[in-house]
Amino acid sequence: MSMHFEHFGLNVEEPLKMAEWYVENCRMRILRGMQEAPFTHFLADETGKVFLEIYCNRKAVVPDYAGRQPLEFHFAFAVPDAAAAKDRLVQAGATLAEEIHLEDGSLLFMLRDPWGVPLQICQRSRPF
Repeated sequence: MSMHFEHFGLNVEEPLKMAEWYVENCRMRILRGMQEAPFTHFLADETGKVFLEIYCNRKAVVPDYAGRQPLEFHFAFAVPDAAAAKDRLVQAGATLAEEIHLEDGSLLFMLRDPWGVPLQICQRSRPF
């Protein structure tokens, strides 16, 4: 039986604005988008192999993402220059939560997007 990871979904307050922010600032693209409730949008990363689903479905509570510890869950983007990416995202409305230097020389920045969702920027000394 074949099985592969398809997407990770989040119930959020403002999926239309959030989709636009991730397209403008994280080089994601919209694969599918609904302009009516629940405003479901599927976003793909640059590779076209990793997908995020965001929506606002009132059948469930929208979690308090800003109140959650980023180590519980976060999105991570690999970049060649983490400091530059961090600066650009902070200028676009993200907030810096933590700067992490790993023993192997990797540099990580834990951010929160404008909706409080944890977002990590990774400059790995040895990419996966």
